[in-house]
Amino acid sequence: MVHGPKEIVKFRRERELKTDYKKRLALLRSRSVRLVVRVSNKNVICQLIAHADEGDKVFASGNSKELQKMGWSGARGNTPAAYLTGYLCGKKGKKSGVQKAILDIGFQSIVKGSSVFAALKGAVDAGVEIPYDISVLPSQERLDGAHINDKVKSQVAEMKKKIDSMK
Repeated sequence: MVHGPKEIVKFRRERELKTDYKKRLALLRSRSVRLVVRVSNKNVICQLIAHADEGDKVFASGNSKELQKMGWSGARGNTPAAYLTGYLCGKKGKKSGVQKAILDIGFQSIVKGSSVFAALKGAVDAGVEIPYDISVLPSQERLDGAHINDKVKSQVAEMKKKIDSMK
């Protein structure tokens, strides 16, 4: 004889499609630092996070809004901005001692050449060792912004120099 509700209610964050607990548990069991990449229409956010029993520890964070403060005049949600945000986060992570990480894209779709993988390439170019398949990365001309115009391409190179010279 069955008593009580027949349906099990999922956790609130799972119902709101904010957390995939099965995937998160697998990532946490690996005991690796995670490169968390979230892309919205207007912004890109990258974080290097490690799991701890008392709560997740953020080693480094990069946001495309920071790029704007550093002089970026282009859009903050496109492929070159994602690449630079990943590069910024990777450089900050290297300074805080992060050597290796794994990619955590959450609920975002896996699309070859997407902004998520542009951010991954930025973090890898900054010196963080992250396993990936080279076929998912955007082309170098898309990372540089050459597909948009030459002004963006020169601005990407300028921003990389600014990020490299940060203390």
